[in-house]
Amino acid sequence: MHVVNQANQQGILLRDPLRLTDRALFLPMALAPLLELCDGTRDEAALRASLAVRTGVQIGATTLEQVLGQLNEALLLDNDHYAEAYSRALNEFRTSGMRAPTSAGRSYPADPEELKAELGRYVDDCLGGQQSAVTGDSGVRGLVSPHIDYQRGGPVYAAVWQRAAEALRQAELVIIFGTDHIGGAAITLTHQRYATPLGVLPTANAIVDALARALGPDQVFARELNHRSEHSIELAAVWLQYMLGDGECELLPVLCGGFEGFMDSEANPCDAPYLDRALAILKEAAASVRTVVIAAGDLAHVGPAFGDRRGLDMFEKARLKSVDEELIALVCAGDEEGFWQRIRQERDRWRVCGLPPIYLALCLLGQTEGLVTGYAQCPADDRGLSYVSICGIALS
Repeated sequence: MHVVNQANQQGILLRDPLRLTDRALFLPMALAPLLELCDGTRDEAALRASLAVRTGVQIGATTLEQVLGQLNEALLLDNDHYAEAYSRALNEFRTSGMRAPTSAGRSYPADPEELKAELGRYVDDCLGGQQSAVTGDSGVRGLVSPHIDYQRGGPVYAAVWQRAAEALRQAELVIIFGTDHIGGAAITLTHQRYATPLGVLPTANAIVDALARALGPDQVFARELNHRSEHSIELAAVWLQYMLGDGECELLPVLCGGFEGFMDSEANPCDAPYLDRALAILKEAAASVRTVVIAAGDLAHVGPAFGDRRGLDMFEKARLKSVDEELIALVCAGDEEGFWQRIRQERDRWRVCGLPPIYLALCLLGQTEGLVTGYAQCPADDRGLSYVSICGIALS
């Protein structure tokens, strides 16, 4: 959902986040409150009455019927039409044999040679011609990587992935925790292999099955279709494939839902029985093979593009950097509890979408030390008022 201007009218552009259809709907701002009212408790007459009482907006029966029809066609209503489309898409995903690279051609080149050339340029710029450093540090056990597009985050990606290059080439298992922007379960798994323009990564299905047995398949696969369109793991998988070259390792792709449910609790998320069991299984699996743990997550999302009233001037950008540096220091210290509590204290006012993957990666790695390899504040609108901050951290 995005606020846009269309034909000199401000409104909301609505699109199904799962991309079950290519249809989108532009809803004038005056009718935006109608979305909250469509909760299944009102018929059309009650919707019109409630909208009038709450906002003073009068809408005719014909107009409301047209809006509801467009919402239905765009698969934005929780009804039989949506359920049928979802079931069909899930069946296609599970029988396809692999998870296709949906960001190819948008966030990075779809052509393999063009992609390798682009990533190679980022790495060359990072190394500054010092090719002797290309092997990286074999002692890296984990890393924090962005999941923003390469055009904005390329240098930060390159620095941290190059640092981990040798460790990745030696790895037998790579676990990628990625932000689930669509939302849902605490962790969501899939048996599908992740494909990139550079090849196909085999999934560690033995670990997937162990987690499913312990946590319940209805839990870990309830939102499996989120993997199909979610970009966080994909953008890390491309770099992994690039660093592996002709090598191969198993990949465990784990989508991480939000921690909103823990904000009012004194307990840490990893103390929840569900996540505690998951981490125990992952620790056992990681202890038996050479493993690298990756947290694919960005930091803050601030400015009007994310709902803030004010944009960021140079002073606010400096303040944001200071806040980010506090969080990064906690990550480098391997202090997952401090990292979580720092964000919780302010109820995630900076919208750190990398919170779940970074937190879970730190819990899994245990005692660790981090080295910051890069930081950037990336523009998120055309006016230079909104920013996404990102970082790269190598964890040893």
